[in-house]
Amino acid sequence: MAWVRLSAMVLIVVLPCAAAVAEPTASSLSTSIQGVAASMPAAVFRLPTVSPFGRLPDGREAHLYTLEVPGGWKATITDFGAILTSLHVPGKDGKPVDVVLGFDSLDGYAAKHPYFGATCGRVANRIAAGRFELDGKAYTLATNNEPNHLHGGLVGFDKKLWKATPRTSDRGPAVDFEMVSPDGDEGYPGQLTAKATYTLTPDGELWVEMSATCDAPTIVNMAHHSYWNLAGQASGSIHGHTLSVTADRYLPVDAGGIPTGEFAAVAGTPFDLRPERQPVAVLGEAIKALPASADGKNPGGIDHNYVVRDWKPDGGLRSVALLRDPASGRSMEILTDQPGIQVYTGNYLDGSVSGKGGTAYAKQAAICLETQKYPDGIHHAGQADWPAVRLDPGQTYRHTMVHRFKADR
Repeated sequence: MAWVRLSAMVLIVVLPCAAAVAEPTASSLSTSIQGVAASMPAAVFRLPTVSPFGRLPDGREAHLYTLEVPGGWKATITDFGAILTSLHVPGKDGKPVDVVLGFDSLDGYAAKHPYFGATCGRVANRIAAGRFELDGKAYTLATNNEPNHLHGGLVGFDKKLWKATPRTSDRGPAVDFEMVSPDGDEGYPGQLTAKATYTLTPDGELWVEMSATCDAPTIVNMAHHSYWNLAGQASGSIHGHTLSVTADRYLPVDAGGIPTGEFAAVAGTPFDLRPERQPVAVLGEAIKALPASADGKNPGGIDHNYVVRDWKPDGGLRSVALLRDPASGRSMEILTDQPGIQVYTGNYLDGSVSGKGGTAYAKQAAICLETQKYPDGIHHAGQADWPAVRLDPGQTYRHTMVHRFKADR
């Protein structure tokens, strides 16, 4: 059956405090596959398996959840950090390969690392100087990316042990994660209840849906932070991958990676990744056109937020990026309901991190494609074209992200 050969994965994260977004329906790689998948009852899918993944320094045990569907598709997620630890995707030869960077054991994720596979929050990306005001009150956060705050702080969502509930859904095997971030956690105001669900579907898709609710005004901007190499996590650089991003503008940044507030056109710059550009952008060429600074403080490459073309609040899912590895034939399309996507070409990887199988992840060994609201958005609250990151009681923050995989035949 065709659907057996084309399967994939879905990740869902939920946080309450923003305008509700209508739940999208799963897209598929073909009309016939979609019809087969839609008619399959939840009981057809295998319940995710659970296995020990090690103990944290405080003695708590973490677990690994394995989601599997026919055709070689398999995803593993740990309840520590709601982290995607592996995703096996078939190539044009039919053989599945793990396409996300990471570690073989819990120890790597529990230590400091570059947010491999992480669920980042409360606020992903950077907040200038680790400070912000809300309703006239000042809040101070950790400056864990001097001089700025990054990905939720020293003990962000990626360092929390989440409550997990494995299940089957009408889309495929799934795991629901939930955690409560108390008032004052990492300096953020208000108690926040966050949820995250990963689902593996037979449609060649990995969904990510995030939501959260709060009991007092706060700020939220979660992101999924996998490092992708479609040739395989141990295959070397992503310079040969091609990438298109449906964006006519991007956000220039200062030396600390903070947006300057300008919306700059990509046309005529190395940041031009538009899908209509011919030939399609090759990452190695784009990276070469953005060299490191002489003082070494800027490692070069892309680490910028792109402004999704024609985005509208509550506008549903739209295709925002297409990553492809010509050698393996694998491609990954990203759809989202978010206004921005951070493109990060792994510029700070330097070979010092020993990953799966002892692989030393060198510079630009992978790419992150993080859908989100714009970085440092709290410092542009109320300004035109800057989506709000504030969340109030009674609101629900929602964020949907779909990774749609394909392989040449």
